[in-house]
Amino acid sequence: MKKNMTSFKMKSILEERLKDEDIRTSYNRNNDTLRVEWKESKQGVTVAVPNIVGKYQVDGEQAIDEIVEHLQESLRIMNQTYELTGMEKNIFPVIRSTSFPTETKAKTNLVYQDHTAETRIFYALDLGKSYRLIDEPMLEKEGWTKDRIEEIATFNLRSLKTEPRKDRVADNDFYFIATQDGYDASRILNEAFLEEMQANAKGEVAVAVPHQDVLIIADIQNKTGYDILAQMTMQFFADGRIPITSLSFIYEDKTLTPIFILAKNRPRIRWRKRLEHERIL
Repeated sequence: MKKNMTSFKMKSILEERLKDEDIRTSYNRNNDTLRVEWKESKQGVTVAVPNIVGKYQVDGEQAIDEIVEHLQESLRIMNQTYELTGMEKNIFPVIRSTSFPTETKAKTNLVYQDHTAETRIFYALDLGKSYRLIDEPMLEKEGWTKDRIEEIATFNLRSLKTEPRKDRVADNDFYFIATQDGYDASRILNEAFLEEMQANAKGEVAVAVPHQDVLIIADIQNKTGYDILAQMTMQFFADGRIPITSLSFIYEDKTLTPIFILAKNRPRIRWRKRLEHERIL
């Protein structure tokens, strides 16, 4: 039976599970985050503790096991040296919010480019269970340019499957890509896929990337559809391990425009249980 869990209790559990003489943990009370980093290099990961508590309420101890494994794997990757040459097929773009740091704790600049007013594109070297964000020293060491890394990452992105699950709610069609491969949100950069979805849409196409592990495409056919999309996006954003943005975007003429949806009368909808059952949410 799951015990009542607070952020402070969760923070203490994670600190105990991650205890190591070479690792430092620090808790920020202001934004309720836990920073886990190598003492020497200061490279590490910051996680939002309330998100982990929310996952714990659903999945119990499994949620803690998963985040600990994720943090340990991320730290292991950061403590090793990698080359890009010969690993071209393992380079992919990743979407992050504009508040995501553009430099590491070691003061090296990450390779990125602007995407929308809410999002940026970073680049990652896939290492199997996890990936490492590519920084400028890695490019300089290989003699690569930013244009080359963008070209390679975009090409590899097109090889990823785009087979969304469909759910119809209040006469609106919602499509979800949630493969858990680490690049679900990145598929928003697959222009050919978005163009195909728009060509087959009955109404207006809206897109959302609330967190790293989901891409939502909505075929909005009535006003209620916007409100449902807003609820979905906010819920995914709150539950995501790596949140991106709670805003949605209208997709038109190959352009993404943020939309602000203020709902006055929230309809009673049954999408949440269906998505939880399908392990999308």
